[in-house]
Amino acid sequence: MKKIRIKNGLVLVRTDSGYELKKADVIVKDNIIEKITENAEAKAGEETVDATGKLVMPGLINNHTHLYMTAMRNFADDLAFDDWLFGKIMPAEDKLSDEFAYYSCLLGTMEMLESGTTCFMDMHMFKNQSCKAVETSGMRAYIGRCVVGEDLYAERFAEALGEQEDYESDRIKFVLSPHAIYSCSTKLLEQIIVEAEKRNMLKQIHASESDNEIKNSLAEFGKRPIEYLADMGILDKKTLLAHCVKVNDNEIEIIKAKKSSVVTNPASNLKLGNGVAPVVSMLNKGVNVCLGTDSAASNNTLNMFREMGIFSLIHKGVNFDSSVLPSSVVIDTATVNAAKAVGMEGKLGEIKEGALADLVLIDLNRLSLFPHNNIVSSLSNSANGTEVSSVMVDGKWVMRNNEYLKLDKEKILYEVDRLAKKYLN
Repeated sequence: MKKIRIKNGLVLVRTDSGYELKKADVIVKDNIIEKITENAEAKAGEETVDATGKLVMPGLINNHTHLYMTAMRNFADDLAFDDWLFGKIMPAEDKLSDEFAYYSCLLGTMEMLESGTTCFMDMHMFKNQSCKAVETSGMRAYIGRCVVGEDLYAERFAEALGEQEDYESDRIKFVLSPHAIYSCSTKLLEQIIVEAEKRNMLKQIHASESDNEIKNSLAEFGKRPIEYLADMGILDKKTLLAHCVKVNDNEIEIIKAKKSSVVTNPASNLKLGNGVAPVVSMLNKGVNVCLGTDSAASNNTLNMFREMGIFSLIHKGVNFDSSVLPSSVVIDTATVNAAKAVGMEGKLGEIKEGALADLVLIDLNRLSLFPHNNIVSSLSNSANGTEVSSVMVDGKWVMRNNEYLKLDKEKILYEVDRLAKKYLN
């Protein structure tokens, strides 16, 4: 494959002290960043892309979402968490079709790409649909079939293994995905531990999201959720804990000791009235914290730039300290920390030689970023995602100059509208 030289751009490079901007060319060979060079002379056989006026940054990583729910945006707003989940969302899910899920997933991939996300972790309910959407869009994903109930070795787990056999590739990897302690038996979670070890797979689970979850865990197990998960052995460096809004200092110490990662979803937690996760305490204790949107049904967007902005602001406010979560730390949660959580440290989430070529071009002349007083700061404090102009995943352009190269936007919007009217109204 010929090389691609992205030239004349400002490159966002991570350093030991944060981030710096480097005037350099990024040379991509196959799916790898081969070189970052200040030699502006293109070589014979290279495809050149002029990035003048652009920032070249790593693709953002959304480490917790439910892609099939994208078309449920604004469907169940302004409800308490239990009413939202058990009274509105779950009954609706029982009526949805594979077709609804597929086009909902495509809608989600479009939204993520146009706001600079190149990789995401999905927990889904509809066999094959998320996988098909990722294949079509050209995105990178970690996908898990959500399992619930008494016994892992039931229909959903078989479906999950079938998906893995049919769709696993360099861009699509699979994750064991028990839903939560309140929807999975102890037996099922113990089976997850066995299978994760046997198959060398990542695990993701919702944890400590609401007050009722804490209350019910104490009543049933005599332990808080993180204590319960730790005692049974499910927590390790290959475990991602989504939410962790209601964790105390002891639980944070447990998460750190087990080397598990926390995926905070600030907009979703705020919208559903669950509160604000003690992220600053987690980071201070050395927990690997990464960022997710959750679904569009609970967040209303899948825009990671918006998520970074909310993340930064809310923690400055609740901690009464404007110095917490500087821009470099916020960007880390959506890039290098997220990569570490999935075992891809040094390969995803940063622009460096030898890393996978998941890249985003940002138009620096958009009003939201102008003037250029502090471009790094602007990424978490003023960028809104509309600044994204081009996106590359695995060395291939999937969006160029704000046009999707693999997705039919008009058709997707038409089908989503049709199916939402059929199933949600």
